[in-house]
Formats: sequence, C-alpha cells, structure tokens
Amino acid sequence: MFDLLMTADMMVPDPDGMTELLVNKLGIHKHPNWRQAFDNHPYIAHFLRVHKSLAVAPTRVEPQVHLDRPNPGDPSFHHFLQSLEAFQGKHRPILTHSIVVAAHGPKFEQTVERLMRRRLPFRMAQRTPEMPFDRLWVGVTPERPEYEPSVDGGLCIEIMPMEPLQLPPETFATPAPQPRDLQPGQLVRVSARGFLVRDLDDTLRRCSANLDWEPAGAVETLVGEGYRRARMGFTLPNSASLDVLEATRWDGEAGRYLNSWGPGPYFVRIAVNGLQVKAEELKARGIGFDWIESSEAVGGRSLIRIHPAELDGQLFEFEEFQAPR
Repeated sequence: MFDLLMTADMMVPDPDGMTELLVNKLGIHKHPNWRQAFDNHPYIAHFLRVHKSLAVAPTRVEPQVHLDRPNPGDPSFHHFLQSLEAFQGKHRPILTHSIVVAAHGPKFEQTVERLMRRRLPFRMAQRTPEMPFDRLWVGVTPERPEYEPSVDGGLCIEIMPMEPLQLPPETFATPAPQPRDLQPGQLVRVSARGFLVRDLDDTLRRCSANLDWEPAGAVETLVGEGYRRARMGFTLPNSASLDVLEATRWDGEAGRYLNSWGPGPYFVRIAVNGLQVKAEELKARGIGFDWIESSEAVGGRSLIRIHPAELDGQLFEFEEFQAPR
C-alpha cells in the first residue's frame, strides 16, 4: 500500500540538542542542509541519516519541535498537535507528531479518493511556497482538528507523496541497493520503528478496512518479548518496517512501558555491521546499554538496547545487519 516509512520521528523540546546526542552517542549523521525551519511553518526538524546514502537507508531519524508562534502555512496544525499530545499523554517520554508514510503519486491519489469515497475523516494542509506539495492526516478534519483513532487505530498516520522527498533514482532499483565498503561497527539503516497499541486486532482491522494496508506477514506472538507483533511493510525493501505491538503480559519490557506511559511510539531499531564492535565502541565512550544475548525480536540474535537516560528518554536499539541473500 505505502512505499516508505519516511522517518523515525520524535517530538522533543530541543531538536538541536537531541541531534547532538544522536550524532555523538550513536554515530548518526547530521548536516546543516538537513535542518529544516521556515518562518511560515514554525517548527525545527532535523532529517538525520543513519547511512549517508538515502538509497541504502531511506528512512531518516527526525527530532523536531513545533514552536508556539503563529502558523500561517498551516493554521490548524497547532490545534491538531495539542490534541495529538493529549491523545498520547502529555508526559510520555516518546511522542510523535505523526507516523509519516509516503506513496508514489498514483498511490497517494488513490488513497485520498478512497478516504473520500468511504467518508472517512482526513485533513489536507494547504500548499505553500515552502511546502508546495500535499500532506494528509487521517482521523481529523478542518472543522474538527482534534485527532481521533477511528481511521488508523491510534497510529497517528500522516501521508504524503513520495516525489517531494527527491530520493535518488537508485533507491528504486531492483535488487535494492546495498552498502559498499562497510566498516566494523558502521550503521546501515533504520530497520524498524516500534509502536505500542492496546488492541492489535482492532488497529489492523481499521488499517485494512480504511487504508487497505495489511501486515507484511502473519501476526507473531513473541512469548519471550511479551508481545504480539504485526510488521507493516513497505514496497521499498530498504525502508524501515512499522512494528505494531500489543503487550501480552504486564511484566515484560513492552508491558511495563505500556502500563507506565500508555500506547504510542516505542523503539527505533538500527541495523549495524558488527554488533560486537559497536558494543565495544559504546563501552569505550561510557554510553550505557544492555546487551541482550538472544532476542526473539530479531530472530534469536543479539540486540543492544541503549539506556533511555542517555538520550533524554528516547529508546534506540541496535541489531546485526543481515545482508540479503
């Protein structure tokens, strides 16, 4: 249905400061040109890269903040964002401004037509000189700008066409482009974005009925992790997946997080070339993490989970990069 999970985003008070943490502690790449701020769209966002090639790693990491200033480019957005923060929980450590998915032009147009035909609530931002393309949010209308989860089951989805992202042509090559000359410990791509929901079946029913969006495979029950998982895939093989999770017990990591902070965005998982090398690098720099010897979440392989206190509450994980065969 959709081609790309555009970003693993996070709403933070200081996106410039968060960018420095992600760069200095994890090794994510920044560039002045990847920082976005417009007078008529009062926000600051960094579109950070895990790998310098967007063809290899098209899903970016996006710390951002929306400023309390007039928003002539999209006057409804402040109201929408306040409702989204209320929906997620004001004190939740990990907040999203929207789970942004992208689709090629015809797919995007078909999605809008489907929403209209089914009389489902959505809102489109006006086109502006800074953003001369369409952006669409589900579960909200111009006259009722408060988000509600009837369309996407609480995933807070924003949809935009692929074309404004200006991805290099090789992004769409078959087979998908792979990294070259990888160094030990080098980051490769965002592999998954986790998202906790209270009722996975309800979320999947709504995504299927309203958006024609299905999981990439069967729903899995990961007993050791304490959750059920549906992996929402994208047509670009190098895109991160959106892992929609329902906790199955209260005393697992996911269950404790859900019952402390409520549903919403959870982890950002990054594939790395040489997990043990990355662990040694983190140790040498004094960065706190847990080494999980065998995690069912990554097929029984090892997993690094960075202590959230290192990143002001954000949860990042590293898994071993698996080159396609």
